[in-house]
Amino acid sequence: MKKILLQLDTDSQPSVFDAVTAYDGGVDRILQHSSITPESAVPLVHGVMFTRGGDDLKNSAVFVGGSDVAAGEAVLDAVKGSFFGPVSNSVMLDSNGCNTTAAAAVAKIAGAVDLKGKKVVVLAGTGPVGLRAALFFSEEGANVTITSRSMAKAEKGCAQLKDRFDLTAQAAECKDAASVASALDGAVAVLATGAAGKMLLPESVWKGHATLKALGDLNAVPPSGIENIKPHWNAKDIDGQLIFGPIAIGGLKMKVQRSCVERLFSANDLVLDAREIYEVVKEFHKN
Repeated sequence: MKKILLQLDTDSQPSVFDAVTAYDGGVDRILQHSSITPESAVPLVHGVMFTRGGDDLKNSAVFVGGSDVAAGEAVLDAVKGSFFGPVSNSVMLDSNGCNTTAAAAVAKIAGAVDLKGKKVVVLAGTGPVGLRAALFFSEEGANVTITSRSMAKAEKGCAQLKDRFDLTAQAAECKDAASVASALDGAVAVLATGAAGKMLLPESVWKGHATLKALGDLNAVPPSGIENIKPHWNAKDIDGQLIFGPIAIGGLKMKVQRSCVERLFSANDLVLDAREIYEVVKEFHKN
């Protein structure tokens, strides 16, 4: 029986990236749908639910994507609400790559340095990837600070973490090198999650920092988010500091996304969201 993936994308065009990754994850056929809302998702899910039964249900699965994470979360809730007890299909949420990208970055850093009880800073951490990274750092026992150019925006991000994940994080305003240095005071690790082409952490601040042991950057568009690092660096040791560039992190992200898609077809009742995907990446990263 063919493995069929129902791709529910909230954007006007379904993601080619997600489709290619799904095929590489072993899917036989993808049913792509765009401009998905919670209301339009339900009959589509019923289409894969009610055409197969019993053990065959695991051969159909659902992937929720798109660039708007909040919209994706609403669709995920609708998908889960459409199931009838044991009549269900496994489903995964990775809108804007929020779960797999953040999970890969944190797994890299957590594998390089002990984070338990230590301060970790997520620069420009109020976006979907930054907020997920804050969650995963917290799961590793870290004390998390998220930053923004606006203190109000940083505080709003902390409120979102508390509301969605019951996570308490600290907020910091970072407008220049001095404020970035202040935010990093006492930190053992930092992850830059800002917009493409935005340098967030000057070399004068990070290089030779008294406490920073691990640094990660998700920006693959020059200039890098962390000044004067290389995208391909994978635990590159610079005077005792281990640095992870976006290509190194992205390589793990791709493996994790493919692995998660493959896992969807192992059962008919999996829900792979933030915490579940982080467990997958930790298991995957160990091996």
